[in-house]
Amino acid sequence: MATFELYRRSTIGMCLTETLDEMVSSGTLSPELAIQVLVQFDKSMTDALENQVKSKVNIKGHLHTYRFCDNVWTFILTDASFKNEETTEQVGKVKIVACDSKLLGQ
Repeated sequence: MATFELYRRSTIGMCLTETLDEMVSSGTLSPELAIQVLVQFDKSMTDALENQVKSKVNIKGHLHTYRFCDNVWTFILTDASFKNEETTEQVGKVKIVACDSKLLGQ
């Protein structure tokens, strides 16, 4: 299964990366094993989002910037509103990165 590495830039991905770096620096973990952990993280995030997340969210906001490069869409919205069945959240600025899931099968 191919995966995208973009989940590594999420909060949990950054924390994992920092922790692995500290463990490699202290000699607790080998660099090869740290890479294996990151690859497994990529696979697990992709699987969880494809198979376990069932909720839908409506997003409205002002489109500040958009970009399409290497089959990846990047949108930056300002004054965004995220609404699901239960709640609405207002966000001043949000970056959305979207990839075509069909590319994972290639």
